[in-house]
This record gives sequence, structure tokens and C-alpha cells, in this order.
Amino acid sequence: MSLAPNRDRGTLLLSFLVGLSVNGTFSVLFSAWVPFSVFPLIALGLSAWCLHQRYLNRSMPNGMPSLAAAFFLLGILLYSAVVRAEYPQIGSNFVPTTLMVALVFWIGLRIRSRRGE
Repeated sequence: MSLAPNRDRGTLLLSFLVGLSVNGTFSVLFSAWVPFSVFPLIALGLSAWCLHQRYLNRSMPNGMPSLAAAFFLLGILLYSAVVRAEYPQIGSNFVPTTLMVALVFWIGLRIRSRRGE
């Protein structure tokens, strides 16, 4: 089964955006280092709603939920690494960056194995 259909890419992109928005919203609301902005809240609401509608209206092929979860985690880790690079007082971004690289390799292997089927 190929990853070519746009609905698969859209699902993965939306789950990535939800991950970014979740961490952005959490940082905006609970971190003193990150200035408040309403845009992560709006992005979280819209991307979560679109992902939910996609889930209700279309079936997911085999293996897609694990890839969507991986893209969600990738979004969380990417936002964390970027915020820690921008505000080094929070701490090092070594762990999120290392986990992101490992996750990208795992995603690559999963996509390659799906294309081979």
C-alpha cells in the first residue's frame, strides 16, 4: 500500500500540526519564558477539528495510526527544540533533537516498508 494518496499526507500533516499546536499552547499558557499569543490556541482548535473530521469521514489504512502518532510526537519535539534554542535559559535542546532524529529515521523506515507492500 502506497503513501501516495493525498488523504494520507493530509492526515500526517494535520497530526504534525496538532503536535506543534499542543506544545505551543502549553508553552504559551504555562511557560514564563514564552510570550502569550492567541495563535497557538487558534491553530490547536482548527487543526484538531480538521483532524477529527478527517477521522470521522475517512477510514485509515493499516499502519496509519502509528504513523500519525509518530508525526504528532515529531511536532511536539520540534516545537520543544525550537523554543529551547530560542530561549537557552530553559535548558538544552539535546534530548528533543536526538529523539526527533530517531523518530524521523523510524518514520522513514515505516514509509519505505509501506511503499514496498
